[in-house]
Amino acid sequence: MALISDILLFAGALGAGFYCLILARRLRQFNDLESGVGGAVAHLAAQVDDMTRTLAQAQVAARDSSASLEALTERAEGVSQRLELMLASMHDLPDVAKPDRRRPAPKAAGTGH
Repeated sequence: MALISDILLFAGALGAGFYCLILARRLRQFNDLESGVGGAVAHLAAQVDDMTRTLAQAQVAARDSSASLEALTERAEGVSQRLELMLASMHDLPDVAKPDRRRPAPKAAGTGH
């Protein structure tokens, strides 16, 4: 009986060793930086770094655009105020009589007709 239990114990140990060997190979392929999940993780990490840099550049550009737009808005408000003043001053001018186009213009003296 002891011999049978030793054989079974040995077979179990060989099976566990073989199983560990297969798992080690699969884990090595899984973590391979070229084709496995390790490569995918490394690729995704590089993409995250690129996106972070792009986002920082976009934020700087947005800040610059915002400042430029704010300056242009202030300038437009100033021009708008000046135009309003000009229009208000135009209301104070007297109406200028328009010449009547139906009547001929008076002739100058000394024309001989």
